[in-house]
Amino acid sequence: MTSANPDPALLPAHAMSAEIGAGRLSPVDIVEAALKKIAASDGKLHAFVEVYDKEARLAAEAADKAIRSGHRIGRLHGIPIALKDLVEIEGRITTGGSEVWRERRSAYTATLAKRLIAAGLIVIGKTHTVEFAMGGWGTNQHRGTPWNPWDLAVARTPGGSSSGSGVAVAAGLAPWAIGTDTGGSVRLPASWCGLTGLKTTIGRVSTYGILPLAPTLDTPGPMARSVMDAVLLYSAMQGPDPLDQHTRGIAPDDPMPALRRGVQGLRVARMPEAERDGVAAEVLAAYDSSLDALAGLGAEIVTVALPRRFADFTDLTGRIIGAEGYFLLGDLVDNPPLPIDDAVRPRIAAGNGVSARDYLRALAERDEAKQEFAAALDGVDALLTPTTLTAAIPLNEVDQSSTPAHFTRFVNALDLCALSLPNGFTAGGLPLSLQIICRGYDEATALRIGWAYQGATQWHERRPRGLG
Repeated sequence: MTSANPDPALLPAHAMSAEIGAGRLSPVDIVEAALKKIAASDGKLHAFVEVYDKEARLAAEAADKAIRSGHRIGRLHGIPIALKDLVEIEGRITTGGSEVWRERRSAYTATLAKRLIAAGLIVIGKTHTVEFAMGGWGTNQHRGTPWNPWDLAVARTPGGSSSGSGVAVAAGLAPWAIGTDTGGSVRLPASWCGLTGLKTTIGRVSTYGILPLAPTLDTPGPMARSVMDAVLLYSAMQGPDPLDQHTRGIAPDDPMPALRRGVQGLRVARMPEAERDGVAAEVLAAYDSSLDALAGLGAEIVTVALPRRFADFTDLTGRIIGAEGYFLLGDLVDNPPLPIDDAVRPRIAAGNGVSARDYLRALAERDEAKQEFAAALDGVDALLTPTTLTAAIPLNEVDQSSTPAHFTRFVNALDLCALSLPNGFTAGGLPLSLQIICRGYDEATALRIGWAYQGATQWHERRPRGLG
């Protein structure tokens, strides 16, 4: 290894790219470092369903030869990535987090995976998910729950459903990963694992070849260690796909031109005072400090009246997810002998009680709410909230009949985009998170605000300790 950094696996992806471009680091170095960390730590962390060690090494050797011969295909060439175990790769097992599908082999490759591979990324393995992606705590009864690396003594919520992706990136087992977000499943693990996670607008990234839960709301997104990394990965993920009707007519978005413009003159709304009820004191303190930091950078912090409470969307979004999830998975959850997670089975089975009338009413109510919020946020560039009510809690305190998605579900329901990023730590050393919410298809503004914030703070640079 020629890099001065003793552990290339701990570099952010954009720094890996720069080191490769300068000839100081090779893809072989990076992949070997990541595989070494996986071998040392994943026995405890349980982030990966499967590690493609042999294939990743071959791909790294090929990338190294191509780059050294002057055939580098882009900034991402030779950098490893982990994929959530919903993303189909032809010939590979894709379980969707279900023991029922433990031998399910993909017949084709997802459009997203094809794009990432075409950009030169090396798929290092698949990461664990809540069964069928139906849950925000991050638990999985039969396939195993990933261990949040910020507390190696107490098993805490990693966040779901993209639990393995969150743990893998936080622990340095992969520089970045793909998650999916139907009601918060990128942002919740980003919050509790100390990461930057982008919930994209529906249609921005193709979902073809990604196991669905609720197609009306499902969105893939990047999970990374910094806004810059999220920008690079997001740029490679997006684009129209003839195999996904949601992407038709949506031109690719380049966030780079506006990224470094700062927040001077932007109008950023704080959440209403009533929404502070029930939020942990340390979360609120970090949130208020984040508002102060952005104000110090030149943003105008404003107060707006919102037409509905965030809690109103827990049920509304739940009805849509329940109805669509039951349509897709009802035959499995209605079969008692099948080994379905005891927490997941009733969540999906509840969709059986959503009539066609109730489902259509939920969609109509959603359209009404979208118009109401668009009017309320007119002239505002972003709405800021915490990402979660609390820091990660011990697994033995989880109430599986509840959801931690209080601040996230309304974003999916309203077809908005949102960026979650670290904004502090508890006294016990657990990460806290800020959510930057923007209009649909305005990911560039969310990333711009996040980049300015991370330029003025260092929360995103902290790493869990005590890992191999």
